[in-house]
Amino acid sequence: MNQVHFLTKNFGKYDTSSIGSYMNVGGFEALRKAVTMDPEEITDLLTAVKIKGRGGAEYPLGRKWSQARAVRGERKVVICNADEGETTTFKDRELICHDPFNLIEAMIIAAYVVGASDGFIYMRAEYACFRPLLLNAIRQAKNYGFLGTNILGRGFDFDIHLYSGAGAYVCGEGSALAESIGGHAGRPRMKPPFIKQCGVFHLPTCVNNVESLSLVAPLLLDDEGYYKSQGTPDCPGTKMISVCGNVKRPGVFEVPFGITIREIVYDLAGGMENEDYPLRLVQLGGASGRICSPAQLDTPYTYKGMRQADLTAIGSGAVLVVDERTSVIGFLRMTQEFFSHESCGQCTPCREGNRHISLLLDKVAEGTHTAQDIATLKKFADIMSSASLCGLGETAQSALLSCMKRFPEVFAVKEEVAVR
Repeated sequence: MNQVHFLTKNFGKYDTSSIGSYMNVGGFEALRKAVTMDPEEITDLLTAVKIKGRGGAEYPLGRKWSQARAVRGERKVVICNADEGETTTFKDRELICHDPFNLIEAMIIAAYVVGASDGFIYMRAEYACFRPLLLNAIRQAKNYGFLGTNILGRGFDFDIHLYSGAGAYVCGEGSALAESIGGHAGRPRMKPPFIKQCGVFHLPTCVNNVESLSLVAPLLLDDEGYYKSQGTPDCPGTKMISVCGNVKRPGVFEVPFGITIREIVYDLAGGMENEDYPLRLVQLGGASGRICSPAQLDTPYTYKGMRQADLTAIGSGAVLVVDERTSVIGFLRMTQEFFSHESCGQCTPCREGNRHISLLLDKVAEGTHTAQDIATLKKFADIMSSASLCGLGETAQSALLSCMKRFPEVFAVKEEVAVR
């Protein structure tokens, strides 16, 4: 299975510390083209190629920008969510590292479309080593007139600010991220109002992640329709994925939609790292993603295909491969420990639900659980999904619920416990 190179076409092709080198490979040509277009033309283009946001919500990018443009406000803000706190996800890191100027160019185009005057890159604390790279890119873009006032003589002003988080998983959620930038504790807000109406500093705000933004400039210059020629008719294009776990070749790959999970694991990633230990499960979309069993490996990696197989949204593109050295319950306990630690504690369903599910999983691991314990597990998971304040609590039990479907034997009650 060959990789494709649409988002990654600039990787290794220019000096990432030099804006001149980026311009030599066509850098900022997309911006020059964008400012000659009506903003609605750009949103229509994004809609025509069926671009969905590369985060968990999968919200259509063209629609998001169009709605952000329609919101009234003298000042608006564009945010690049580079927090990438989802476990086993590291593809945005590669886009920042190997093509930083493309990200800056995309943010300027986004600002032009939605009418924003300020932009923020919210980068996770663990990516501190990339701060000098992005600060240099911002400084050079300003020196060349791509940032600041009257950009390209088109009468619009825009500046980008770099902000580092403190390592909280929950700050990947839009409203928590906005609170953090504003100098407050990174905790999700009640909605409405939604972030597009009241975000950073209570200004209308448009949030996109690194991969979503990085698609924009190449798409504006894709006159031959290469992007749309990839993938499937109902799900065209390419996706960046992060593959890790018990495979021979972990890494970041750009793949066409329609590739199967089996091809990702066994062709791109080289298969299991130790042939004595076969595949047990694959988790898709990070810690909040559902579980794929070995019987589901031929599922096509498309939005529709994943839904039909009762798998997670494609979301962040994380693919975690786990072999038989790790038990299902051991894996779930590790995942549960992560969510218990990362919950901000603001809402009761998430705070208490995670704690009690951890205790019940301990009983399952010991083999002392009862049928009532399993019913309680499901009840807590359902309550968290419907009553939590943000996406962390709503999806924290995705792995648990899918494992209960895929591996019912793991949760079976022992006879002696049932009798007792």
